[in-house]
Amino acid sequence: MRRNVLITAASRRVPLVDAFQRVLRETGGRVIVTDVNAMSPAVHVADAAFRVPLATDPGYVEALESLCAAHDVGLLVPTIDDELEVIGAARARFEAAGVRVAASPTETAAICNDKLRTSQVLRARGIPAAESWLPAGVPAGVRFPLFLKPRNGRGGVGAYTARTRREFEFFAEYVDRPVVQEYLDGPEFTIDMLCHEGEPLAIVPRERVVIRAGVMDRGRTVRARSLLDLGLACATALEFHGPVNIQCRIVGGVPTVFEINPRFSGGIPLTIKAGANFPRMLVHLARGRRVQPSIGHFTAGLWMTSYEAAIFLQADEAAVFPRSVAPIRVVA
Repeated sequence: MRRNVLITAASRRVPLVDAFQRVLRETGGRVIVTDVNAMSPAVHVADAAFRVPLATDPGYVEALESLCAAHDVGLLVPTIDDELEVIGAARARFEAAGVRVAASPTETAAICNDKLRTSQVLRARGIPAAESWLPAGVPAGVRFPLFLKPRNGRGGVGAYTARTRREFEFFAEYVDRPVVQEYLDGPEFTIDMLCHEGEPLAIVPRERVVIRAGVMDRGRTVRARSLLDLGLACATALEFHGPVNIQCRIVGGVPTVFEINPRFSGGIPLTIKAGANFPRMLVHLARGRRVQPSIGHFTAGLWMTSYEAAIFLQADEAAVFPRSVAPIRVVA
């Protein structure tokens, strides 16, 4: 039974690396990460780190397979949207080699990476989702404001509110491959959910009270039946494996989805601290243990307020990793 965990594109996800390290200190094993930049903070807190090609490189999957085989990896955890379809498509290859993949099927990833398709799929299944159009398809009598963002974007980059027709026309030209959504005016929530072969194991809604650079800076866990039910409904509309975060706003008392990301959220430390330890569940599943569903079992009203931390490196350490971390190198 393989012992180690590989987190890809680890970058700034130090809290996620730390969460898996805490689990593996109890059960044995190491956390290995990949990244394209030796200065990424996570590579300096992981137990080992390696440089691999970009997810768009034809050799990306082979590089990960090589790492898994060489370093006793039993669980692969992708973290960025760019790689979800690629790794989802290779799921069978990894699992044939004894590596469980914490990623949804490639079709699910493709739908979630396309905000227009996400809306269309959910609405077709009766799930409240922000009405969405391509710029040319926006109804003539639509009410402003409207929300424009890249159809395949992430992290709130390139997202703008158009309050007038003139602003709409400007942002429709300015935003790269835009999708237009109805403006949802209400409190914003992320629903963290962990699924095993399509079945939800844990669901934790969080209110995003303060958001900075697309990530929750301050927020709290909320036990609301409507949000838990929305998570369950989304799991019937799309097949999820591993972590997923559903972003929504409550409008007129109804939680309405505007985005789904089938990966760990940036605010996952709050969910873990509230008692839904997704990393522990994933490690247990990877080692063949049964994990009982615990939907709604978490500490409600728990707040998280985040702050920046820093890792300090000497000039030579920026190019050569610390002794406690394996030197970064390209995997052939």
